[in-house]
Amino acid sequence: MRNYDLSPLYRASVGFDRMADMLDRVMSQDSTVPTYPPYNIEKTDESAYRISIAVAGFSEADLSVEQREQELIVAARKAQEEASRTYLHRGIATRAFEKRFQLADHVRVTGALHENGMLHIDLVREVPEALKPRQIEIARSGRKVIEAETA
Repeated sequence: MRNYDLSPLYRASVGFDRMADMLDRVMSQDSTVPTYPPYNIEKTDESAYRISIAVAGFSEADLSVEQREQELIVAARKAQEEASRTYLHRGIATRAFEKRFQLADHVRVTGALHENGMLHIDLVREVPEALKPRQIEIARSGRKVIEAETA
């Protein structure tokens, strides 16, 4: 495994501590990270995303979707199995899981839908007005400075 030195990032930037910590955490994770259940992440619009997770065998009551600050946590706990069932072959995994996704600033969950064995979680990035680009008028000497307008 390669080791990356992120100290140049710390020397040349201010306020990116969280991103550098996240990169360090991702790079140091073992390559045997569990891949169950399989999932897709797609960009559905300029500022909209969808996470689709294969949750065959789980009902809505078994699933939990929670957003805590900059983290999305999807968990599933199967209700008690019936002891009377005898499987000859059990190929559908219904073991408990917990998936965590790191979310960028200003990304929030707008909804979740469970259909046809898939859990779809919709997300949107909403940048506050104060952070959007704005045009600054340049005043000439001797003129009064006018407050900037939002672009």
